[in-house]
Amino acid sequence: MPLEIIREDIIHMHVDAIVNPSNTHLIKGHMESVSGQIFKAAGEIQLDEACMCLSPINRGDAVITPGFRLPAKYIIHTAGPKWFNGDSDEINLLAQCYKSALDLALQYKCETIAFPLLSSGSYLFPKEEALKTAISVLQDFVLKHDIM
Repeated sequence: MPLEIIREDIIHMHVDAIVNPSNTHLIKGHMESVSGQIFKAAGEIQLDEACMCLSPINRGDAVITPGFRLPAKYIIHTAGPKWFNGDSDEINLLAQCYKSALDLALQYKCETIAFPLLSSGSYLFPKEEALKTAISVLQDFVLKHDIM
């Protein structure tokens, strides 16, 4: 399947997995954040309980939970890097988030996966750098695997 960039509310997407831009403790973000909206739509109590069993994770790692009340079968949670100045390995850590999430999607036989632009919100990653990183990793993955 092709790589597509779509501007849509991730919680309404009918895909095998959506990616939650999480923190290392897998705790729900602010209600207006992507993470907060995912928790609310999926069912906060169920998702909190599932995440407690998997927490904590390292930046760049990913874990998977059921999608609960979402149209997506799974939620892949990844802990992105905070942007400091670009000299703290942020780009490599961000790339690792995408790779970790894609590896889990492959392991769980997901054919479609939806990502928000990781770390570009409250973690202050510059959107242009975040998008370049995402596209680079996703393109490489699509060339090697028949997913997306």
